[in-house]
Amino acid sequence: MLTNLSPGDARLSTLIHPTAVIHPQAELHPTVQVGPYAVINEGVKIGSKTTIGPHVVIEGPTEIGEGNRIFSGAVIGSMPQDLKYQGARSQLKIGNNNLIREYVTINRATEEHEATIIGNNNLLMAYAHVAHNCILEEDIVIANSVALAGHVYIESKATISGVLGVHQFVHIGTMAMVGGMSRINRDVPPFMVVEGNPAKVRSLNLVGLKRRGLTSQDIKQLKQAFRLLYNSDIPLSQAIEQLDSLPQTEYIKHLQHFLQLSISPGRRGLIPG
Repeated sequence: MLTNLSPGDARLSTLIHPTAVIHPQAELHPTVQVGPYAVINEGVKIGSKTTIGPHVVIEGPTEIGEGNRIFSGAVIGSMPQDLKYQGARSQLKIGNNNLIREYVTINRATEEHEATIIGNNNLLMAYAHVAHNCILEEDIVIANSVALAGHVYIESKATISGVLGVHQFVHIGTMAMVGGMSRINRDVPPFMVVEGNPAKVRSLNLVGLKRRGLTSQDIKQLKQAFRLLYNSDIPLSQAIEQLDSLPQTEYIKHLQHFLQLSISPGRRGLIPG
């Protein structure tokens, strides 16, 4: 249960540093720890066993779940860096068990009733930026100094290496690996390694797939899909259709659905192979 903590609450002496500034309308579970000089503003709700480090700023409306660790200097839930923003009470929603490292910035969405969403069990390393309306699913690693523009969608178990930018409205697929210092301006297919400037699909993410528990048979079928998509002479649109000829496992189905969606009108399109 979430409760408001008043300045006279006895728990402030043990879990909340006396230099922290907490708005009376912020709602913190009694087990939340808040470090020195942190600022938690109105409209913020924080779940149990979450730790807020020194000098963290959290603005609302923001909901933060259980077991998160937010490290020094992070700025969470600030208004979007979007010229279309007109002061709407948009939201940021963060799930459970995330590690948000030093000086990470995460913005709220742009419009009323919209939200930037961070799922569960994600690692955002120092200086990463998550812009308005981004959605991150679960078990994602985002390395140092990665900048996500607005409306980026990242599926579960993807890994984004350091010092790179992701263009707005880009979709990054599950278990993909994006190499450091790449320029990501189109969709990254699931299960693939993408890197470079301009970025290209380089290979299947074999190491990542094994670590995520895919069987040798699953990987064999994804290798067949890779050869069809990137090592054949047929146009990509036809290769996507021919994925029907492969065993229809959950991974092949997901890959085909992702690719079909990415080449549809109005989308960013796919990183080339």
